[in-house]
This record gives sequence, C-alpha cells and structure tokens, in this order.
Amino acid sequence: MKGIRIGALMALCMVCSTSGAWAGEVAPGMSNIQAVVLGVVEGLTEYLPVSSTGHLYLAASLMGLGGSVLEQAASNAYVIAIQIGAILAVVWLYPGRIAQMVMGLMGRDPRGLRLAINTLAAFIPAAVIGLTCADLIKSYLFGIWPITAAWLAGGVAILTVARRLQERPPGGLDAGDLSVSRAFVIGMIQCLAMWPGVSRSLVTILGGTMVGLSVPAAVEFSFILGLITLGSATCYEIVKEGTGIIIHFGWISPAIGIVVAFVSAVVAVKWMVAYLTRHGLEIFGYYRIALALGVMGLILAGIL
Repeated sequence: MKGIRIGALMALCMVCSTSGAWAGEVAPGMSNIQAVVLGVVEGLTEYLPVSSTGHLYLAASLMGLGGSVLEQAASNAYVIAIQIGAILAVVWLYPGRIAQMVMGLMGRDPRGLRLAINTLAAFIPAAVIGLTCADLIKSYLFGIWPITAAWLAGGVAILTVARRLQERPPGGLDAGDLSVSRAFVIGMIQCLAMWPGVSRSLVTILGGTMVGLSVPAAVEFSFILGLITLGSATCYEIVKEGTGIIIHFGWISPAIGIVVAFVSAVVAVKWMVAYLTRHGLEIFGYYRIALALGVMGLILAGIL
C-alpha cells in the first residue's frame, strides 16, 4: 500500500518535472493563478455530487478562458484532462482497495477479484457510449444552459432520493458484495453523467443506493469506479486534444492545476466521507438548486 502512494507521488512529480520551472512563468492563454483556481475547483468538486465539469466550465467562462473557437476546444479538453489530479487523490487515499483488486486479478484475493470484475462491468456502458457519442455530447451539451439545467435536475433528484433513503431500513450491502448485474446497472446510470452538470459522483452514488448499497459503500464504489472511468476519459482527451492544450495554455499552468487538483481532492474526499457518516445527501441537493438559480440570474443579467 505504501508503494502505491509513493507511485502516486512519483506520477505527480513526473507531471511537474516535464513542465519546467514553476516560478513566475505564465502560459499563453492561462495564468498560473487561473490554473490554481481551476485546480481547486476540480479537486473540491470531482467527487462531490455537484459536477466538477459544470463548475470548471463556469469558472473558465468567468475567467475569460476560451476566447476563440480553438481555445474553447482546448479549454473544454483541459476541463477533462485536469482530472488526473483527482484520480491520483483516490489512489493516494484508497491504496488498500486498489491493492486488493490487483491481488484479486493475480488470483490471490477472491473478494478483490469480484470487486475488480464489478468495476469493469460498471465501466463498460460508459466506455461504449463515450466512444460513440463523445463528439455529439461536446457539440450539444457543453454549454452554460444545458449545465444549469442539469444542476437543477440533479438537485431535485438528490432531495427525492434522500427522502426515500430515510424511509429505508439502515444499512445495506458493502461494495465488495455487489453482483455483476447490479454493478452493470450502476454503470448504465453512470452514463447520465456524460451530460455536463449531472455529476458522475451523483449518479453513481444514487445508483449504488438504488441497487442496495449503503451510502458509505456507494460512495466508495463511486470513487473506485471513477479511477477507470475518469482515467480512460482523461487519456482519450489528452491523446486527442493534448497538443491543443499545450499550444494554447503551455505546460506550466496545466501542470500546476493538476497538482492543486490532487491536493484539494484529497481534502474534499476526506471531508465528504466524514460528513456522510453523520449526515445525508440533502445539503448537496440544496446547493445544486441554489447554484442553478444563481447561474440563471447571471445569464439573464448578461454576465454569462
């Protein structure tokens, strides 16, 4: 487990070292301060059920990133690529579960193998739909109105499900007790998160509770599923749009954003797990509704 954490730190160092010196450099199209802001936003919102993509799109718009068509494409791509930091945060925080799955794939841990198979089963629907519909999603759903609508709908969904959870007997399945069919259902529900603003964490957590997981177990499975889902989406985006990101934003600022995202994601995950052990999901529902109404006001006022 210690080795996994060291590996995560080494990966972060490699990202930073390939970027050159940090001090005082400003990338074309993105300042270091803007990169820090995006990193904080990504890290704090990636694993909370509030939509990191929506928050990043809003933050980038308010800071004036993506002026031209090509720069907008690079900005949209970086919104996904910055997830590297949040991915490494889960590797850092859950080395035991990851090691268990690795041992399971090696034939040394039956429970770990089951968790690995379930994670793959939940990933398959997103992989299929993501590869076939990625361009359509970017064309029609990467906009402030679709994101705002998703925030509002997600907030209402959280409050509705939270009320039903209060009526359900306490407890539920552990993440390691999922069946393949139930994991696949979570994966199908996860596809809703391809609409920016919906939140992958939101739909996988709610999906997990719908198939019988306890809320803590649903949160943990959401984190684990995020490793392969976010990792695949990030790699795809870097391969496809990495050159555009570097041309418009350079190396330094994007790397800073990734490191800041890692640190803030660690903080956010620890807080969320501790919070949900004592409270429910309702706070996130009220936040999403308030955010959606606030952003609608900014749009109607001509600010966005």
